[in-house]
Amino acid sequence: MNGPFVPIEDLSKHFSVSVSTIRAWVRQGHIPKTTYIKVGNTYRFSVADVSTALANKTDGKPEPVEVVVNGSEAQAESGGSDEHWADMFTAPLDDDV
Repeated sequence: MNGPFVPIEDLSKHFSVSVSTIRAWVRQGHIPKTTYIKVGNTYRFSVADVSTALANKTDGKPEPVEVVVNGSEAQAESGGSDEHWADMFTAPLDDDV
């Protein structure tokens, strides 16, 4: 962890977002647990570590999406073509045969 730890209000000002947005980022895992400490209901954030974590999240690469088809797992890239998705849902089901 780098640098001083600051309150959530200071972190929200640094990123020009609301405190509610920072709280949402923490809940959603965009801000990893390794970048802050929590004492009671009070959070203190390392601005440098949060900046690094957020920069790594937005490196332009889509995150893989796990897809379950017929009980087996497959991976698909998010942001790709939706044509293959249409094929999965237009195939006849066993009950329709």
